[in-house]
Amino acid sequence: MAAGLILILILVSCCLDYSNAIATDSAQILRYENANTNSDGYAFSFETSDGISREESATLKNPGTPEEAISVQGSVDWVGPDGVHYKLNYLADENGFQAQGDHLPQAEH
Repeated sequence: MAAGLILILILVSCCLDYSNAIATDSAQILRYENANTNSDGYAFSFETSDGISREESATLKNPGTPEEAISVQGSVDWVGPDGVHYKLNYLADENGFQAQGDHLPQAEH
């Protein structure tokens, strides 16, 4: 379960990094913050000159038990090549990866 969650996080990170690399090679980092909370989690955020920003934090849930899991939540904002502002919010935990954004297809109820 944890390996699957880590794989999902790596894939999301790679996709975001790849799409950002395509957009521009000359963006500058305007703000970067990083906090390591020992083995209990982490938090980071950044903003670049081309309008990309990202925030992410993680916490360890139920440490030392069979239900131990990491919960990661965050968001990323960017302006696409089409000029549209996009925002993706996400949560990844023992229930899997859950993404929300106005640009994502919505399930019909």
